[in-house]
Amino acid sequence: MMLDTPVLILNQNYQPLNVCNVRRAMVLMGVGKAEMLTNGRGDIHTVSDSFGIPSVIRLMYMVKRPVTQRKLSRRAVFYRDNFTCQYCGKEERGLTIDHIVPRSQRGPHTWANVVSACVPCNHRKAGRTPKQANMRLLREPLIPRPDPYSLFHHRTIIAEWREWMPWAHS
Repeated sequence: MMLDTPVLILNQNYQPLNVCNVRRAMVLMGVGKAEMLTNGRGDIHTVSDSFGIPSVIRLMYMVKRPVTQRKLSRRAVFYRDNFTCQYCGKEERGLTIDHIVPRSQRGPHTWANVVSACVPCNHRKAGRTPKQANMRLLREPLIPRPDPYSLFHHRTIIAEWREWMPWAHS
């Protein structure tokens, strides 16, 4: 449905901030909190009026967004490791999370202690450290740097949004 289509929200300084749906964007514009910058979708017609369907809106006020550390999740670890087993280098989508120092040995659940591993490597390592299992990590796991645009990196970027996203130019 057209009202559920994604709309890019820009901060007052034109920096990408978030994504909402057309319905929410229309409400923000209706109460004067945002303005439409790009209408790539036509119009919505009512009995007495018609309104442009936005694909990009800009807030009329500045939203300060603190840059925070990325949350540790399975998906985030897989993206950080490029969907590659960190022991054998096999690229695949059926990966598991492996704790370098196993939880059974009081290993923490932190960015520096988790890596992507294929099922055979994870079973081979089992509840041991890589050294105990005679395995080597291909690279040291790093904590991802804070990135205010990480929300946009792994989603479909609509053509009308590219003008506002310098990193998305192809």
